[in-house]
Amino acid sequence: MNSDIPQYFNLDRIGNSSLGFITVAESLKNIPFDIKRVYWTYYTPQDVIRGGHAHKNLKQIIVAVSGIIEFNTEDKTNNKEVFTLDNPSKGLYLPELVWRDIKFSHNAVLLCLASEPYTEDDYIREYNEFKSIINEL
Repeated sequence: MNSDIPQYFNLDRIGNSSLGFITVAESLKNIPFDIKRVYWTYYTPQDVIRGGHAHKNLKQIIVAVSGIIEFNTEDKTNNKEVFTLDNPSKGLYLPELVWRDIKFSHNAVLLCLASEPYTEDDYIREYNEFKSIINEL
């Protein structure tokens, strides 16, 4: 895995269609960082775009545990890409310095595994500030 770019991240699915499935995430085993925070978002109206930020240091694995979630990303090399999460065993790895805008389907639930505890200082909330930071790299 190239840890510098956003990319799909597959998590093993255990089980079968007659009994159901389980997917497991373990720090530093199948997750490439120590998980220090877990959160989920839900009941996001489908006409609302969330995100609109990047992080200075935070790394994340994002999973749509229900519904469909679309990420429009821009990384520190100005590469723009769209990622669609539509399966609870398919995640999205987001390293630091990735701008993201997020669209949710009706009843989508987003689960995030984060490498750091929440700190407001880690957020870049203005796109022009994000562009200035990555242009200085």
